[in-house]
Amino acid sequence: MMRKFKKILLIFLLLSSFFLLSCKHAVEEKEKIQKVGLLVEGTVRDQGWGTKAYTGLLNIQSKYDVDIFYKEGITSQQIAERAIEEFQNKGVNLIFGNSSAFGTFFNALSQKYPDIHFVSFNGNANNKNTTSVILDGYSMGFFGGMVAGYMTKTNTIGVVAAFENESEVQGFADGAKFENKHVKVLTKYVHSWDDREKASLLLEQLLSQNVDIVYPTGNGYNLEVIEKTKEKGLYAIGFATDRTDLGDGNVLTSTIQDIVKLYAYTAKKFNEGDLSAGNIYFGMKDNFTSLGEFSEHVDKEFILKINKEINDFKKSGKLPNGQKVEEYEYDNK
Repeated sequence: MMRKFKKILLIFLLLSSFFLLSCKHAVEEKEKIQKVGLLVEGTVRDQGWGTKAYTGLLNIQSKYDVDIFYKEGITSQQIAERAIEEFQNKGVNLIFGNSSAFGTFFNALSQKYPDIHFVSFNGNANNKNTTSVILDGYSMGFFGGMVAGYMTKTNTIGVVAAFENESEVQGFADGAKFENKHVKVLTKYVHSWDDREKASLLLEQLLSQNVDIVYPTGNGYNLEVIEKTKEKGLYAIGFATDRTDLGDGNVLTSTIQDIVKLYAYTAKKFNEGDLSAGNIYFGMKDNFTSLGEFSEHVDKEFILKINKEINDFKKSGKLPNGQKVEEYEYDNK
């Protein structure tokens, strides 16, 4: 009888161990990347944020040997939900939404999809399976503005902005005015990331007001705006990607956002089961944003000066005007 009891006990212990190991394995697998989806408002061919996002997605595919999917033209919550449903049916467990608009969409929809983690950019994440990666655009804009303020000959510079909530636009104006107390900063809003026709029209309006340096902050139209300033022999500050390779030195520098690096970081954290819910912050101090190469038209003394000020900012957290970035970024959302 005792022998039979021991045999039953041994079988029970073996089955229990197998069950616990299976559960542990299931939890570990759930935390790992299975398949990855990307949603973009515009297109992955915009040579800006969309293209960088797609490059980041391809790198994730290569590193983790997983299937990837993407959807373009996701401009409403209803369209987003259809895309998420499709991704879920394909086994996707990590979805990136490549703008702040997706923060709102994901907050509204994510609780319906508890087995998917949702990542958006520059918004707010409210649920346990949502993360918003917030880039400090203000400081890179500030240093870009300093370059424009130093280089302007007419003391009038312009911004062709996509939307009012782009912190780099305010940073650009503040940096320009810090460097040059006489400068005037004119801003026009396209209210779109990609409307090239409207951006071109607004550029002409700025140029008619004696603007000689332009900062275009829209993914889909910044290249066109830069080319038009180049045709007119004027200067520009590049956006999102280093644009100094466009030639003729008319791009004085660029405000760069390393989206590809952010996708790699986020995917790694998720795969390790260590991606935080809520908002996480990155910027120049983390080398996720930066200034690009300088045009040959910018004198070396000024380049040395501003590079020193950037390095000082990374160490102290204070901009050249003594302002902490958080005073703008966190109090003006």
